Amino acid sequence: QVQLVESGGGLVQPGGSLRLSCAASGSIFGIKPMGWYRQAPGKQRDMVAHITSDSRTNYAGSVKGRFTISRDNAKNTVYLQMNSLKPEDTAVYYCYIQRLGRNYWGQGTQVTVSS
Repeated sequence: QVQLVESGGGLVQPGGSLRLSCAASGSIFGIKPMGWYRQAPGKQRDMVAHITSDSRTNYAGSVKGRFTISRDNAKNTVYLQMNSLKPEDTAVYYCYIQRLGRNYWGQGTQVTVSS
């Protein structure tokens, strides 16, 4: 099995920053693609950022230039640095890891952007 533990969410004012972390453990067997989705109340879960096993990245258009995804392969950890946060970034953020054709998900961490 694969386990993912997220941390770093919280309440931040518009224009502020947060850094999310997600540590993977268990039956991973090598470096796997990882990333982040988010889900706002009453909306579907949308991709935010993705990083491949060789650290190529892609982003949703709404976060490009504000968010940065990175990884530490030695720690099996993926990060999401979120800058210039907006109220519309408010959501539960879920990390995932891809292994053997399926995604494994974390439990989610709440990010609230409000004054």
